[in-house]
Amino acid sequence: MNDAEKAIRELTGVVGQENVLADPNELRVYECDGFPIAKGLPSAVVFPRNTQQVADCVNVINKYDLQIIPRGSGTGLAGGAVAYEPGVLLTTSRMTQIEKVDLKNRVAVVQAGVRNSALSDAIKSTGLRFSPDPSSQRASTIGGNASTNAGGINTLKHGVTTNHVLGLEIVTTDGEILQTRVGGLCDGIGPDLPGLICGSEGTLGIVTRVWCRLVPDPKSFRTVYAVYTNNQDACKTVADVIAAGILPTSMEMMDGGMIQVVESAFHFGFDTSAGAMLLLEVDGIDQTLDEEMDQIASIAKQNNATDIQKCSDPKRRLELWSARKKAFGAIGRVSHSYCTQDACVPRSKLPEVIAQVGKIGEEYKLTITNVFHAGDGNIHPILLFDEENPDDVQRVMHASEAILKYCIGVGGTITGEHGVGVEKLHLMHDMFNEKTLETFLRIKKTFDPQQRLNDAKLIPSDRTMVELVKPAAPNVAGGAL
Repeated sequence: MNDAEKAIRELTGVVGQENVLADPNELRVYECDGFPIAKGLPSAVVFPRNTQQVADCVNVINKYDLQIIPRGSGTGLAGGAVAYEPGVLLTTSRMTQIEKVDLKNRVAVVQAGVRNSALSDAIKSTGLRFSPDPSSQRASTIGGNASTNAGGINTLKHGVTTNHVLGLEIVTTDGEILQTRVGGLCDGIGPDLPGLICGSEGTLGIVTRVWCRLVPDPKSFRTVYAVYTNNQDACKTVADVIAAGILPTSMEMMDGGMIQVVESAFHFGFDTSAGAMLLLEVDGIDQTLDEEMDQIASIAKQNNATDIQKCSDPKRRLELWSARKKAFGAIGRVSHSYCTQDACVPRSKLPEVIAQVGKIGEEYKLTITNVFHAGDGNIHPILLFDEENPDDVQRVMHASEAILKYCIGVGGTITGEHGVGVEKLHLMHDMFNEKTLETFLRIKKTFDPQQRLNDAKLIPSDRTMVELVKPAAPNVAGGAL
């Protein structure tokens, strides 16, 4: 019996047979997350039910010197929950208790495996909400949201996950349980540990419990739907709205290809001849919203919008946002596989960036569609390909790298919300100098001296395995998908 088999036997004793997967056929389901190019088979998948079980599992895995890979529901898009060396996936998706909702103090305490939408459903009649709303909110977990510092449609006005987390409980790499808040209230004493851990992608600790900030649910909304003949006019509208001093809740954009895909799948009544579409929304007090909506519509008209609809009807509003949130799911109707890229650029650079994305698609003979958080400058080019075709995979990897390096060159970053994971690890050297990367690694070693916890993700480490996903020389002779 090898070490992995011994570890599986002991882990079964900790959590029970029903909470351990070790059959290779079952493990195949967990070989990747939402980034299908990076794959690796774990030695086992374990589903602890509480924090103490997580800590006990960590101690067992340490005993046999295996890698520890935290995982939520697997909706991540950067390979952050993939096992490469012999390792165990510690999956918190069965830790689903909403432990406390304190309406007076506007705090909810939840286990890490609570789905984002489950908390929203539980408090929807209270007048409060947990603001982060990633498109995967029906599946993504709040622990995963915290680990990747997830964004969403509301990010422009209301901020990312770290802005709505008051405290975290984590299990450290040595099996200790650490809480980053004291006495049930945000203490604000000492280093900002919740801020450090949010977005650390499971490299510093395993999130097991989250204290969520609840905020008043806006009662009034106005939505503007604007259609354009080209991406450039739509992108310019985004920059002009912000320059006018308006801060919408959301500004989302689809290009012509994505409009066609969504309309074909769901029949929302969109103009499939359009080159681009914007959804813009403001929330707040009724007395001010009509004026803001009119001002946004005027800016859209100045930027050559061919159709502008001003919406205050709740039913139509839900339809429009449903279309946006279903966009990624609709891609499955037209492509065997797809890779969703993620970068953030200055809003003023959006027209040229989207144009360059199109040129890169042509260069690598790939179809690329776009749907993204335009108000944040957070672009999401979607590269269509067949993952069973090695040439397709290489062209996607090279096109992705070209897009990200271009975004860095115009003052942007390699991720806006999806994280670095393993996918973009080699590009951290393009973003940061060596001294900065050394500082990142020193922080990791403070929490994880043996570099056993989700190693070779986010932070280039002593055992970085970049070659596992670093693209080889492409062959661009093939035709477009």
